[in-house]
Amino acid sequence: LAQHRLALLVPIAFGMIFLLLYWAYRSVKYALVQILTVPVAVTGGVWALFLTGHHLSISASLGFLSLFGIAVQDGMILINFVSNLRREGLSMHEALVQGGNLRVRPVLMTALLAGLGLLPAALSSGIGNQAQKPLAIVIVGGVLTTIAFTLLVLPVVYSLTGNLPKESKEDLLT
Repeated sequence: LAQHRLALLVPIAFGMIFLLLYWAYRSVKYALVQILTVPVAVTGGVWALFLTGHHLSISASLGFLSLFGIAVQDGMILINFVSNLRREGLSMHEALVQGGNLRVRPVLMTALLAGLGLLPAALSSGIGNQAQKPLAIVIVGGVLTTIAFTLLVLPVVYSLTGNLPKESKEDLLT
């Protein structure tokens, strides 16, 4: 019963994330660029489960849902900053270099907070770890691939899009 609920909830969560990204960027193209972080994060979580000998469980599935949010948040930290630099008149290359330099620390802090915070749970072997360990393993593994993708690949994919995302209402107010 729980697996059936998750089979329904995961696509709904993925769709809601996409809709929120579309709402934030006002562009399907930029929402798609941003949503690329999710499959990469999932890949890291799956590899972490495989390498530790764990199977997909309800707890691990909940870890994947949490990982979706972490991955999207990391990507938004970088992409929003680079987009704002582009609006200020910087070229794509200049905005990516400056944005990468100035957003490495926030991206790392956001992702590592979740990853390092759950590392003790991922390494635990005591009573009750059956519920928390798969969740923690998924998040720790997914965070590692998310960091690498967000800092190394996402800027390249973003640069291939060319245009700026449309300004949101918040951008017009500031």
